[in-house]
Amino acid sequence: MKIRREGRTSLSMLKRGQRAKVIQLNITDKALRRRLLDMGITEGVVVKMKKIAPLGDPIDIELRGYELCLRKADLDMIEVEVIS
Repeated sequence: MKIRREGRTSLSMLKRGQRAKVIQLNITDKALRRRLLDMGITEGVVVKMKKIAPLGDPIDIELRGYELCLRKADLDMIEVEVIS
């Protein structure tokens, strides 16, 4: 488990309806990092937690005007700063 700085958390920890700004992608797998960047998850983008599946995985987020559904394990590696 990585230590988070004050006010920062992983994208998977957001509650439904919360908005956050992506601070950093802590991903070592180059293929996964490239895929997330291609889908628009870049540093500085604002994301909103839309829906969480009943068992907690997958998670639906909204960014750049569209919705994206990702695994919780992938969202754990994205560091964000909560806006609201």
